[in-house]
Amino acid sequence: MAQGRTHRPLCFPEPSGSVPRNGARSAFSQCGDKPRPYPRGEPVWEDADHASALGRRRFFHRLSRGLIIPFLVLFVAAHVREGVPAAEPSRNPYEVVPRDCRLQFPQDHGEHPGFQTEWWYYTGNVRSASGERFGFQLTFFRRQIAPSSERDRWPHPASAWRTQQVYVAHAALSELTAGRFHQGEAVSRGAVGLAGVKQAAGETRVFLGNWETRITGESHQLTAFTPDFDLHLNLAPHKPPVLHGDAGYSLKGSTPEKASCYYSFTRMGVSGSLKVAGRVIPVSGSAWMDHEFSSAPLEAVYVGWDWFSLQLDDDTELMLYCMRKKDGSFGIPSSGTFVDASGKSTRLRRDDFQVDSLDSWKSPHSGATYPSRWRLRVHPLQADLEVESNLSDQELRTGESTQVTYWEGSVSGRGTRLEKPVEVTGYVELTGYAHPIEALH
Repeated sequence: MAQGRTHRPLCFPEPSGSVPRNGARSAFSQCGDKPRPYPRGEPVWEDADHASALGRRRFFHRLSRGLIIPFLVLFVAAHVREGVPAAEPSRNPYEVVPRDCRLQFPQDHGEHPGFQTEWWYYTGNVRSASGERFGFQLTFFRRQIAPSSERDRWPHPASAWRTQQVYVAHAALSELTAGRFHQGEAVSRGAVGLAGVKQAAGETRVFLGNWETRITGESHQLTAFTPDFDLHLNLAPHKPPVLHGDAGYSLKGSTPEKASCYYSFTRMGVSGSLKVAGRVIPVSGSAWMDHEFSSAPLEAVYVGWDWFSLQLDDDTELMLYCMRKKDGSFGIPSSGTFVDASGKSTRLRRDDFQVDSLDSWKSPHSGATYPSRWRLRVHPLQADLEVESNLSDQELRTGESTQVTYWEGSVSGRGTRLEKPVEVTGYVELTGYAHPIEALH
């Protein structure tokens, strides 16, 4: 399978207040005396040779200290094993998720500084008028790199480049008909207009360079530009936001503070266009959006997770979040949500469902072996589904941002619910197969 690759970003985030490197300017980082303006639609990557070896060393030193790597290991809890009494909790210098998330919209579409990590996650399946099939992903991550209290120690006046927030974005396009997969990534500090989240007049804008999502009451507008493809998509929610867990409080570990605030738009109509191989392709279809924030790290007992976001053709949706141990079994915090045709949600606990892997695919790039076909049984729903990947190679290798290798891809299948046949489309995320997530702590 052909694999679209993205060039290294021109420059990496330097320590706040540092002297800019001469001769290299970027829309993404402090590489010159001011950010370089770019026309809308211009790719914001250049050749790696423009980034100094010093900049690379500083960047990867930050990775080793955990400032960017943990983006994908956020929302799962404590450093104790299941069934063992929790030790005295360590003091977390970041905000801890309360038992009542009290999510209110549109304000909670925005960012939640003080919590260490946050993401806005879009996936979907679309078709062209001629029947070509595509899957897409666009994700924005926010990582707070120091507790909010550290601002009191900043110099006065502080540099405009100084920030506590780093932003990363991942984009992917699966050409399902053609059998090709492309990905892109970007990283920037949240300063001087390079990246961030802004809210005004009922609109939330999450942006990194010229990648963005604009969220209003009627739509989510997605835009991303990479060397291999562009996304210009308008997503219209068909149902109100779904609050997972207990009114948005999603327990992910052994103690109450090991949790996230988590909601989704589980069915969104898609219109817009893709640009790939020089072609602009109008498309339509269906999408899913997740927004989640927390300060809780991954439990030591888990190596990763399997996440399913599935849309059934009876206008219902199913989310399953499976915390995976070293032996492949799923832990107690694994959970899910079922959304009926009216938008009413039902919480699913670990004992309510069973996930069995029926086949696998080995990546020629990372050597990781991933499940590629599953049987899902959800007992309270009387649902029995078989789902498989629409393209084997949908592995993301994010060497220029989070340094995490994971599989995120379009899936489809069929089965029964309440003894009636159903067709299924959606997305699956698989982490910890190339490297145990615990190794990234």
